[in-house]
Amino acid sequence: MARVGGEGRRNDRLVVLGGNTRLRGPGQVWLVGAGPGDPELLTIKALKALQAADVVVHDGLVSDEILDLAPASARRISVAKRKSRHSYSQDEICRMLTAFALEGLNVVRLKGGDPFIFGRGGEELEACREAGVDCIVVPGVTAALAASASAGAPLTHRGSAQAVTFVTGHAAKGGEPDLDWEHLAKANQTVVIYMGLSMAATIAARLIGAGRAGSTPALIVENASRADERRVTTTLGGLADAAAVLNGPALLIVGEAMALAQAHDGGVQIETVLQEARA
Repeated sequence: MARVGGEGRRNDRLVVLGGNTRLRGPGQVWLVGAGPGDPELLTIKALKALQAADVVVHDGLVSDEILDLAPASARRISVAKRKSRHSYSQDEICRMLTAFALEGLNVVRLKGGDPFIFGRGGEELEACREAGVDCIVVPGVTAALAASASAGAPLTHRGSAQAVTFVTGHAAKGGEPDLDWEHLAKANQTVVIYMGLSMAATIAARLIGAGRAGSTPALIVENASRADERRVTTTLGGLADAAAVLNGPALLIVGEAMALAQAHDGGVQIETVLQEARA
C-alpha cells in the first residue's frame, strides 16, 4: 500500500492507494486539457480518456459537467489552487500521479485549458518520466482561444496583428513577471496575459513605458466560454480600471485587433471601461 503526502501532515491530507489485491498491468497518466469550461469544447480524445479513467485528479476550475463524464466508479481528487492557497503542493501532485499509475491505475490529470499553456503540465510529464510511468498528453482549448472566439476579436489579423504572444502575469514566486516589455510594446501584435488581473496596473504601466500607445484596444474576459462569462472592452490606458471591476479567473488581451471585440452578445455581461490615453 502506498501513501502520498508530505511528512508531518495530518492523516486527512494523505491519499491512500492500493487495497486491491488483483494483479494489474502497468497504469498510465493522461495529462488532459479540459478546455476553458464549456464541456462542448472538450476534444473527443479527452472524452475517451475520461471515460476510461480509474482516478481523476482535477483542477478546481474544472466543472462538474466535465467531471461527470468520467465513470461513476472513478475516484475524483481535487487539487485546486487559488493563488497562494494550494490544497496540495506541486510535488505532492506529481507523486500522487505516479503512485497511482504504479499501482496499475489509469490516471487522468484533468487540467483547465491546455496542459502545456501555463498549466505546469511539463513538470508532471517530467515526474512521470523519472518514475518510469507512461504519460500521454491530450491538448485542450486554451482560454485565450475561447476568449478570442466568443468576443469576435481574432488574436491574429492581417493588417493589425501579425503575431500573438502568450505571457504570464506573475512571476513563479509572486510579484512582477520578468518580461521583455520592449518587445511586447511593439505595435501590430496581440499580447495575451494569463493570470494577470491583480497585476493589470503594473502591466499597463510597463507596456506604456516601453512605448505602446495608451490608446491601444484591450479586452478582459472573465470565465471565458462559461455561462457566467463577463467581458470588458477598454484600452491599454484603461486596463487597470477595467480589471478593478472583475475578480474571477480572467485573461487580459492587448492589441489593435481587440478593436473588433463585439460590443454586445446575447447573455454575456459586457462593460466598457475607458481612460484617457496616456502617451
